[in-house]
Amino acid sequence: MNYLIRDATIVNENKIFQSDVLIKDRRIEKIAPNINLKYAIKEIDASNLYLLPGAIDDQVHFREPGLTHKATIYTESKAAVAGGVTSFMEMPNTQPPAFTQQLLEDKYTIGKHRSLANYSFFMGTSNNNYDEVMRCNEKRKDICGVKIFMGSSTGNLLVDSPLALDKIFANSELLIATHCEDEKIIKENYAKLKAEKGTLQPSDHPVIRNEEACFVSSFRAIQYAKKYGSRLHILHISTEKELQLFTNLIPLTEKRITAEVCVHHLHFTSDDYERLGNLIKCNPAIKSPNNKAALWNALLDDRLDVIATDHAPHTWEEKNEPYEKAHAGLPLVQHSLMLMLYYYKEGKITLEKIVEKMSHAVATCFEIEDRGFIREGYFADLVLVDLHQPFTVKKENILFKCGWSPLENFTFPSSVTHTFINGNLIYEKGMFDESHKGMRLKFSR
Repeated sequence: MNYLIRDATIVNENKIFQSDVLIKDRRIEKIAPNINLKYAIKEIDASNLYLLPGAIDDQVHFREPGLTHKATIYTESKAAVAGGVTSFMEMPNTQPPAFTQQLLEDKYTIGKHRSLANYSFFMGTSNNNYDEVMRCNEKRKDICGVKIFMGSSTGNLLVDSPLALDKIFANSELLIATHCEDEKIIKENYAKLKAEKGTLQPSDHPVIRNEEACFVSSFRAIQYAKKYGSRLHILHISTEKELQLFTNLIPLTEKRITAEVCVHHLHFTSDDYERLGNLIKCNPAIKSPNNKAALWNALLDDRLDVIATDHAPHTWEEKNEPYEKAHAGLPLVQHSLMLMLYYYKEGKITLEKIVEKMSHAVATCFEIEDRGFIREGYFADLVLVDLHQPFTVKKENILFKCGWSPLENFTFPSSVTHTFINGNLIYEKGMFDESHKGMRLKFSR
């Protein structure tokens, strides 16, 4: 079906303006005031709504294959669509990890058949799968990037061999995305605190995974990238100290080293452990309030390039273990855009900057073809929001398979009303059309 969105307030490329938008054959056919058509088409009255390009989340964990008791590509993509996220890039730490081209393509097959949103999957790295990683160079237009866990992770996902790191940074033609926390510092902090206290609490998490652990690892990744001119993207920056490693003196299109900030590091601080405990345990840790303030400043002055979620669901039981056994990660993809709209209403960020950091900049960083902007000829990945319709997070409207959120009972001042994926109206006021699936993202590299 084709659509005509009437009289929307469009937020796009640092402008806000009124216009109609014609969607035809999956793409944006025309953007103009008062579009008149001689043929029948489904019209949507957007006179009281804002039209944004769909958010693109460059870091999610949808847990399939192997961990589907926590989440599936279907359930989490459905939650994403309801929250205005039209495309996602998913991480390789599933079971088995995406360490081979075949295992990676298996995930793309799942996405093709089950994902309501557009999708891409990162290639995983270990200390000994260099040859498989290098095969991505031949598929650089079809894969979002290569993921390196340079900090603590499960199984053999931790890449701590200097030789392996050197070879990957030297020879990968794809964007390299890194999780940066120094394993040695983390272990030393843990041993010291454990000896002092015996029983550890959630509030100890940012002491164990402290600012120094993040800075040392991020600095090391940047050294590798500068040595070889690699395209490096450091995920979930969480500390004030790391911000000195990034620049806003050159345009995003010229940056070889970029950085991401996640919504939970912009929203929570270490003061929230008393109230939420393990529910906000994540890696890297949510830290002291000065870090949150510094992250906001760096986001607004463009040292930090994109906003994401690091959506990482676990079951309620897994989160309610004692601190040391409780799993690290938060489910956030359904509420990330609405959370940023909350901060718009608070006067913290403009609508133009939200769209830039959640859509435009992600498309630019990853060189995504024909997405991330409201432009004629681009895929119609679009979101309508009502800035005056509150939305309260309740168990009955949480779509994550895990069924909980650290934002439960929080009321957002705005709501997502419609989500278009490739020109198809997949979500409308709480109802889904699941007859259409998302598409594999392509990259113009």
